[in-house]
Amino acid sequence: MIPHASEMFGRRFADLLLFCVTAIELVILFLLTPTFTITDWIYVLQHFIVLGIALTRPQPKLRDYSPASSMAVVVAYAYPYAQVIYLRWSSGHVASPTAGLVLVTLAAGLSLVSLLTIGRLFGVRPALRGLVTNGPYRFIRHPMYLSYVLADIGYNLQEWNFVTLLLVLVGWMSLIYRIRAEERVLSQHAEWPAYVVLVRYRLLPGLW
Repeated sequence: MIPHASEMFGRRFADLLLFCVTAIELVILFLLTPTFTITDWIYVLQHFIVLGIALTRPQPKLRDYSPASSMAVVVAYAYPYAQVIYLRWSSGHVASPTAGLVLVTLAAGLSLVSLLTIGRLFGVRPALRGLVTNGPYRFIRHPMYLSYVLADIGYNLQEWNFVTLLLVLVGWMSLIYRIRAEERVLSQHAEWPAYVVLVRYRLLPGLW
């Protein structure tokens, strides 16, 4: 009875944490965005979807509670906002706003499609709730992370400096760690070996 109660508490706490963090992100998004574009509204929609997922997602069969994974998740949440805050304190250089906008919009669309595809299996900590193999997951194993990379490049094309590039590098290091940690957990799924053979690339088709 005690282990069961502890497991249920852990699950409920994780779901509550996801809900609260997403709600805080949503508030920050409204506070930091003076004028909303279609891309911004796509991200708002995604936050509302995640709020619903946090209340309805199934219990994972396996989850990575390691300190390294926890730190990678914290970095993943923090570095995009750190860039925005730093650029407000110290302005950057403009590279190509049009190309940046195109990439950011593409990233938002890919992120939304990936989230809708993964649905109630979504989580930020490496966990085994199931295996998604349809939609964009037919082409690469981590399309949502690809959307993060595209968004990072797009935002930095709009405005960048040495610190934002450094923050992106740190963010991408955490992303690579999360990919490897997630795949260690997902490898426990019976269909994982066949999926890896079918979908060879993790993030960048033809490269990795």
